Amino acid sequence: MLTQNMNGVIAVRLNRGEEIVSCLREVCAQYGVLAGKIDGIGAVRGTTVCMFDLAQKQYHETQLPQFLELTNLCGNVSEKDGDVYLHLHATFADESGSAFGGHLKEAVVGATAELFVTPLDGRLGRKTDEETGLNLLDW
Repeated sequence: MLTQNMNGVIAVRLNRGEEIVSCLREVCAQYGVLAGKIDGIGAVRGTTVCMFDLAQKQYHETQLPQFLELTNLCGNVSEKDGDVYLHLHATFADESGSAFGGHLKEAVVGATAELFVTPLDGRLGRKTDEETGLNLLDW
């Protein structure tokens, strides 16, 4: 992993074999980011995305083991129980152009990933909403 603070935006380059979500969590902890915006692109060789089932109040996972282009990663940084909390969504495409996406649980870099973390002033928290079961933004 290679990082650089560029005028307040943290540029991140991940290499083959690195896991995107855990690396982003590490970058946010290292730079003290407790509120922010994340975006990026790249290529993965395996990912797990989730879709939230509101009726069951739980995520259902889909594993995509193949090589995919990461066409868009977006999300935010907040904190829950004193730890960095990432809420990430991603869209992937295969060689035929078919797209897959959802809430990003994990993704192993297959070639590279180019990510940007934009810190925001202040702090964003999370609070579990009993009605939906989701960890909602709270400030």
